[in-house]
Amino acid sequence: MVYFVERSGQAVGLIKSNLASLGIKQGFRIIQQESSLAIAELDRQGVRPNIVFLDPPYRLEDSYRTTFEALAKSKLAAPAQVIAEHEERFDPGGKFGVLERTRKLEQGDAALSFYRALTPDPPS
Repeated sequence: MVYFVERSGQAVGLIKSNLASLGIKQGFRIIQQESSLAIAELDRQGVRPNIVFLDPPYRLEDSYRTTFEALAKSKLAAPAQVIAEHEERFDPGGKFGVLERTRKLEQGDAALSFYRALTPDPPS
């Protein structure tokens, strides 16, 4: 199951269009909401992802912090490999609650930071 979380209505339309063009009709859910609110809702629903991929618009650097803080307070982070794409020149941070960066890969102007929870279960 893939959960797409996107605030922009235009981007949600593009996601739907891309999925339709690939013939994908099930196995996903699109949530049009601010990421921190969606994380709280998915946590309440008991969703436990294997991978969380964050790719906010690069210019919205504060959204990395708010999203990581929401993840660190949730139970979504504990089982997941969290990956954040960001500009190479921007460091989203090395630690957010139970989440700690374990690796950073740089390619041109972009980078991927990988995070894991330090404990099996984050605090409630």
